[in-house]
Amino acid sequence: MTQCGHEEKNLSQHDSSKKCVLVVGAPNSGKSTLYTNLTGAQSRTVNYPGSTVDTSVGVSRARFGESLTFVDTPGTYSLEPKTLEEEVTHKVLFCEFSIPVSRVLLVVVDATQMARHLLLVRQLQSGGYFPVVALTMNDLLKRDGFEIDTQKLSKLIHAPVLPVDGLRGKGLNELVQALRKEKDRVEGRLDRGAVKFLALSARETENSLNESVIFAKESMSKGVQLRGGPDSRTSAWDRWLLHPIYGIFFFVLVMSFIFTSIFWLAAPLMEVIDGGFAWLAGQVLSLGGDALWADLLANGIISSLGAVLIFLPQVAILFLFIIILESTGYLARAASLADKPLSFIGLNGRSFVPLLSAYACAIPAMLAARTIPSKKERFLTLLIVPLMSCSARLPVYALLLAFLFKDRPAWQPGLALAALYFGSLFVGACVSWVAKHFLEKSGRSFFMMELPMYRRPHWPSIFRTVFNRTSAYVVNAGPIIFLFAGLMWAATTFPNYEEKDQSARLSSSYAATAGKWIEPIMEPMGGDWRTGASLIAAFAAREVFVSSLAITMHVTDSGEDEGGLQRGLLAQMKEATTPSGALLFTTSSVIGLMLFILIALQCMATFGVAKREFGGWKLASVQLVAFNFLAYGVAVAVVQGLRALGVS
Repeated sequence: MTQCGHEEKNLSQHDSSKKCVLVVGAPNSGKSTLYTNLTGAQSRTVNYPGSTVDTSVGVSRARFGESLTFVDTPGTYSLEPKTLEEEVTHKVLFCEFSIPVSRVLLVVVDATQMARHLLLVRQLQSGGYFPVVALTMNDLLKRDGFEIDTQKLSKLIHAPVLPVDGLRGKGLNELVQALRKEKDRVEGRLDRGAVKFLALSARETENSLNESVIFAKESMSKGVQLRGGPDSRTSAWDRWLLHPIYGIFFFVLVMSFIFTSIFWLAAPLMEVIDGGFAWLAGQVLSLGGDALWADLLANGIISSLGAVLIFLPQVAILFLFIIILESTGYLARAASLADKPLSFIGLNGRSFVPLLSAYACAIPAMLAARTIPSKKERFLTLLIVPLMSCSARLPVYALLLAFLFKDRPAWQPGLALAALYFGSLFVGACVSWVAKHFLEKSGRSFFMMELPMYRRPHWPSIFRTVFNRTSAYVVNAGPIIFLFAGLMWAATTFPNYEEKDQSARLSSSYAATAGKWIEPIMEPMGGDWRTGASLIAAFAAREVFVSSLAITMHVTDSGEDEGGLQRGLLAQMKEATTPSGALLFTTSSVIGLMLFILIALQCMATFGVAKREFGGWKLASVQLVAFNFLAYGVAVAVVQGLRALGVS
C-alpha cells in the first residue's frame, strides 16, 4: 500500500498541475458508489500514515473530458470526529497530510437525510471550502411525493447542487462540469492558509452549532416542495421490523431462509460444475495414461479446484443475500435491533455490521470495525470476528453436511447449516462476555446509525457487486489452492511414485510418514493423519481442507456410478478406515471436525490483519493460540461425549 506521506508525489503521476478534489460525505450517503462511477478502474487504494484507515485515489473517466483527481475520504457526519475514520477525514481537511487538496470539494448529500447532511456543508463553508453538492437518493423522495428544487436550494446554501444517481450513473457529466467550473473560479484566489479557520469551525460553541442545525433544517424546508404525504411506507414497515419481538423473529426467519436457500438454490449449478470437472479430469487421465504430468493435472490440480469451486454457487448466493439486505435498507434496521442484545456482551449496534460482514470474509469485517469509537468495543469486535463462519468455511461445512445428510431433503442440511452459523454467534458472544472483563474501558460508547428509507433493489448493480465479490473470492483462493494442490499431490505421490497400487503408494508417501507424527493428536477427535494434514493445510486457507482431503483420499471420477468428484470424495469418506479397521468418518468425528472448523482461527491473512488492527502481535497471537486450543478442546470433548452416549 502507498503511504500517504508520499501521496503528493504519487498523485503527480496523474497530473502534477492539479489539486485533488476530496469526496466528502456521511456514511451510507452513496459517496463510495458515486466515486466508483466517477473513476471506474482508474483507482487505487492508499493508506494514511499513522493510521490503519485506507482510502481510494482515482482519476475521472475519459468520457468526462479533462481529468480530475478524486480522493474518497472516510465517511463523516461533521467536523467533530468521533471515530477513527472521521478523525482521518478531519486531518485531511486540516491539511495534516501532504496531499495537494483543492479548496473545491465534492460533498455527497443524501436527499432523504438532508437536514443532517447539510450541517456538514455549512461547517465546510465556514472553514473556507467551496462545496459542490451531489444530491443522491432523489428517486426515494420522488417515490413518496417529494421533489427537490435544486436551483432554489443552491441559492439558499450558496453552493452548486446537482441531483445524481450513483447507481445508474445519471447526472455525472453535469456534476463533473460543475466541479471543473467551480475549480476554475476558485483556484488561485485562496491558498492553503485559508483552512486555518477550520480549527474554529470544528470546535464550534453549542450556540453556533445550533445555528448550523437551524440553517440546515430551514434550507431543507425551503428547498423541498411537498407533493404528497410523508413516507408512510417506511414508517409502516418499521412498526413491524423494528419491533423488539416481531423484529427479532423476522430477522431470525430471514437468516434461516438464507442459509437454507444456500443448499437448494445452488444444487443444480453444483451438479453442473461437479460433472464438468469430473469429465475434465477423466479426459486428462485418458490422454496421459500413467504419466506423472497427467496424474498431477488430473488428481492434483483439476480435482482440487473442482472440489472447491463446486461450492462457488453457494458462496455467490451468500453474497447475494447480504447485498440485498444492505441495498434495501434492512441491514441498518438489523443493526439497531442488535444494539441491546450486543450490549450484554460488551458491544453495541456498531459491531453488528462487522460481524455480519464476517460471514463473507473476516478481513473486510475487521476493517469495518474501525468505525467503532470505543477502543474496548473495537477490540472485542476484532476478537470475535474470526469466530463468525466466513464463506471460506462454507465448502467444508457443505461437504461434511452432505456426508451426514446424504440422500436427505435439502431443508435438513440447510437447517443444520443455519445452526452452525447461529452457533458461531453463540460462541462469539460467550468469548466476548468473558473477554470484556479483562479489557479496560476506554473511549465513549455510543451508537448512532441512520435508518435509510426502504428502496427496491437495483438488480444490475447487485449482480455486478456479487460478480465482483465472487470473482475476488476465486482470485484470492485460486493461487493458494494451486500451490497446496501441487504440494499435497507431491507429498502423497512420492517417493514410491512408480507403485501402481494407489493404496500402497499413499501409505508409503511422505505425507503418510509425516502424518504419523500428528496422528496421536488427531485420534481423540476421531481423525487420522489424512484429516490432520488437511487441517494443517487449511491454515493457508480454509477452502484448502476440501482439496487436500480429496488428494489424500486419492479421489478422481472413477466411473459413471460416482457421477462426479464430490460424490467420489463422499464415497471414499464413507469407506475410509483407521489403521485399526474402524470407520474414519462417523457421525461423531464429522461433528467434531465441523466444530473445530467453526472455532479455529486457520486463516493466516486474518491473523496478519488482526496484528495491524490490534496495533501489535500480543493480542493477535493470543487470539490465534487461544481459538485453536479452544477448537481442539471442544472437538475432543464432543467426540468423546457422543461416543460415550453410543453415537458412533
